[in-house]
Amino acid sequence: MTGIHVQSLTEEDWARFRAIRLAALEESPEAFVAGLAEEQAYDEELWRLRMRRAQRMVADVDGDAVGVVSVGVLEDAENTAEIFGLWVRPDLRGRGVAATLVRSASQQAADDGFDRIAYWVGTDNGRAVAFASGFGFRPTGRRRPMRVSLGGDDEEEIAMVLPLAEDRSAS
Repeated sequence: MTGIHVQSLTEEDWARFRAIRLAALEESPEAFVAGLAEEQAYDEELWRLRMRRAQRMVADVDGDAVGVVSVGVLEDAENTAEIFGLWVRPDLRGRGVAATLVRSASQQAADDGFDRIAYWVGTDNGRAVAFASGFGFRPTGRRRPMRVSLGGDDEEEIAMVLPLAEDRSAS
């Protein structure tokens, strides 16, 4: 495998984002709130709107799109970005694609002037917690019901946060 390259997409790249997003929904339907049929029906105008609402980033290996992540604004949190929609093609999982996407998303958020970036993970998903912790994300007290249920009614996810800028509140 050659290098992993991450590209930030613009609104004009909506069709490229659509293609990888639909691939993610088809391969891992349980990982997303939306369904494949629902998003297949979206028209160009809606895809363009989605591109304007968050920064979309695609990882390429050997010219093929193999992963995707989005960076948006975390609601109800001061100057905090949020990583969401992270997906990597199954044959490349465990080979650094997700890590490269998270680093790129964090750098994008820092470049955009955010102080922190959050990543929601299931409280029972030790692998996801360990993955986020490896980047320096730390658990917060902020929890919410799982947006994607894996079978239990009491499932929760926790916001893990990574500081991107010097903590100005300490001075």
